[in-house]
Amino acid sequence: MTKRDFDAVVVGSGPNGLAAAITLQQAGQSVLLLESKDTVGGGLRTAELTLPGFLHDICSAIHPMAAESPFFKTLPLAAHGLEYCYPPVAAAHPLDNGTAAALLGSVAETAARLGADGPTYQQLVGPVATDWPELAPAILGPLHIPDHPLVMARFGLKGLLPAQALANHYLRTTEGRALWAGMAAHAQLPLDSVATSAIGLVLLALGNRRGWPLPRGGSQQIADALTSYFVSLGGQVRTNFHVHSLRQLPSAHAVLFDVTPRQLLSIAGHKLSALYRWQLGRYRYGMGVFKVDWALAGPIPFTAPECREAGTLHLGSTFEEIAAAEQLTWRGQHPERPFVLLAQQSLFDDSRAPAGQHTAWAYCHVPHGSRQDMTAAIEAQVERYAPGFRERILARHVLDTRQMEDYNANYIGGDINGGVLDIGQLFTRPALRLSPYRTSAKGLYLCSSSTPPGGGVHGMCGYHAARRALRDVFNVRLPSLPASAAVTARPAHPYPLATGQS
Repeated sequence: MTKRDFDAVVVGSGPNGLAAAITLQQAGQSVLLLESKDTVGGGLRTAELTLPGFLHDICSAIHPMAAESPFFKTLPLAAHGLEYCYPPVAAAHPLDNGTAAALLGSVAETAARLGADGPTYQQLVGPVATDWPELAPAILGPLHIPDHPLVMARFGLKGLLPAQALANHYLRTTEGRALWAGMAAHAQLPLDSVATSAIGLVLLALGNRRGWPLPRGGSQQIADALTSYFVSLGGQVRTNFHVHSLRQLPSAHAVLFDVTPRQLLSIAGHKLSALYRWQLGRYRYGMGVFKVDWALAGPIPFTAPECREAGTLHLGSTFEEIAAAEQLTWRGQHPERPFVLLAQQSLFDDSRAPAGQHTAWAYCHVPHGSRQDMTAAIEAQVERYAPGFRERILARHVLDTRQMEDYNANYIGGDINGGVLDIGQLFTRPALRLSPYRTSAKGLYLCSSSTPPGGGVHGMCGYHAARRALRDVFNVRLPSLPASAAVTARPAHPYPLATGQS
């Protein structure tokens, strides 16, 4: 093999770029990781966006997928400074009557709070939680024959259903249907879309297995731990290196891009076949997000006690309200009452704000490329379930879809999933090919969330792309990741619960 400056270059240092770089370096290749910003991380960054001493996660905040990622679990990230905090309630969904549905630490605990839907919840979510070690390699990877086909088939029978159909067929209570709507809406699709049940089932199961943790000190700590480990293996990192042409790159046998199809066309389009360029040009991007961060004088005064113990809140009341809001957004409109995802990290991580004060993080879905200011609509949804919330706001910081894309070029039109995750782009993203990670040009690979399994902080897109490059370019075949059926107990909560706070 001809001598090159590096065996591989990875462009982009989001969780997938970092996972690709680590996988290649672990296999004995020399790797250079390039990042256009002054810090690594992509969607894993934390900064003082509002006032001094208030640390806000710029994009991702709560990390059930990171904690349960088959690849990340093999890495010694705790030894490189990563520590997770586990809220006692993974997620809460308040209702207008002052109560809330809650995702708790086990299937049985969650089911016990859902009344008549409890047995149904156990039947739907219990098998996914139990089977997760066998399901994870199939769900978090490219389309292939699964190692456990019967287990995957059992999941697929429910996961391929539209969330609307599953709710109408199985769920009867307001609480059960509302909890389900909030989970399925993470898909950023109308709830009558095929396969929207898959993300809902996975998120519920992960909450019941391990919880929905947040990294102490901010999401940047995940990126910093991954980078520290990569460097400890001999990898090299260069920041403030914006790649707009292949000519900028040092010589390498393989180049992996943690970018979406649009950037790949701009950087390397002249190297790609006409058919592949046509396929990338047809790639579809989805709904955007409008995000607000707050510095607060005190904790959010939610009426329902479960909400004061939850790391994540889904705000939208009933299934019908959430489904209507997501459908309007998909059609290019702005609902008066948007579905809001909110995190209150400082309740469980005292490093996020000055003593006695707090942070909060929230976003709603908006039409692709929307410039409409949704601050008032989001704050009205919070106030709806937490009267007095607005009085506690010290400062706020907002990002619309264009500003989200300026922050991270992968967020085209504000789409944080790297492209629509519907049935047409689930396993064939970004194009229909034997390997979704291999481009039509020799030695060039795509490793971003625009490849399977899509969005989320799990690193599996990068891991699988690196495996493909190792096999093609370096004739290295890695063994499959080890499966672990054990459910690790969550650590004891180190801070007083928020129930009594006001």
